[in-house]
Amino acid sequence: MSEVSEKATVPIEIGLTAAIVAIEANEPMILTASGGSGGAGLPYGPFDAITHRTLEIGLRAWVEEQTGLRLGYVEQLYTFGDRGRHARLGDTEVHVASIGYLALTRAADNAARAAGATFEPWYRFFPWEDWREQQPAIIARDIIPELTAWAAQAEEPDTARALARKDRVRLFFGMDGAPWDEERVLDRYELLYEAGLIEEARRDGRPAALSRSKMPMLGMAMRFDHRRILATAIARLRAKLKYRPVVFELLPPEFTLTELQHTVEAISGRHLHKQNFRRLVEAGALVEPTGEMSTRTGGRPAALFRFRREVLQERPAPGLRVRGRR
Repeated sequence: MSEVSEKATVPIEIGLTAAIVAIEANEPMILTASGGSGGAGLPYGPFDAITHRTLEIGLRAWVEEQTGLRLGYVEQLYTFGDRGRHARLGDTEVHVASIGYLALTRAADNAARAAGATFEPWYRFFPWEDWREQQPAIIARDIIPELTAWAAQAEEPDTARALARKDRVRLFFGMDGAPWDEERVLDRYELLYEAGLIEEARRDGRPAALSRSKMPMLGMAMRFDHRRILATAIARLRAKLKYRPVVFELLPPEFTLTELQHTVEAISGRHLHKQNFRRLVEAGALVEPTGEMSTRTGGRPAALFRFRREVLQERPAPGLRVRGRR
């Protein structure tokens, strides 16, 4: 018998994990499935290669079965298969390699969700990412002091990293004159994980976390590596806003310009100047008036607009290249 065949093997299962986003009351919401001691998690289901012809068909099928939702826009993110994401070293249980997806749905479609599936504001999991009002207090109060102390520790040379710890802290969290980049959601999460500052790092047995006598409260933890998957989804969606009209997948067919602005702000975590935003929308020719007025807010009637689909044929990257105020 060959050496390879004598080695113990761990069975592999392919799973599909969905970050399903909706907008409710100007807040970005993420669908979570109730869990045990590991906290909330993203909806998850195994890929059935016999029943489902493609991965996406499988995803849509079990999401509808588990949550009652019919997904609209769906995009594959990344394959998450690191050892330790579902099992510890030495375990012989099935190792799950999960393919992550970003999916969008409209708030009006959420009423059909099944019991146990709940939409939660995604800033509960990433409170440092919401800059709509101002820099979140949690950054200066809890994150930067801990990261600064961690970065000051001696570190072994790591050829896999181009930047030292202190440089990553400065760039990823917009310190010392560096701009805040809303797309670096995953970079910031990974830095907090590496520094042992989030609950998942302690749960996974990372030395940096185990050496701490007290853990700061940096957002709600999630099962397995689901917060990492969610960080990937948020970063992808924030980037996508700038070159694809995906924001309209989250809005009703007819909307006001204020509703459009609030949705873009909710996703990007940025406050946008009203007149600049409207000039940007007008220049991009992304919407057209319906000729109707809305009284949904109870205030002054506002003009209703709809997405102008012809823009998809007019240019290759019809998005909203917004710039927020820091």
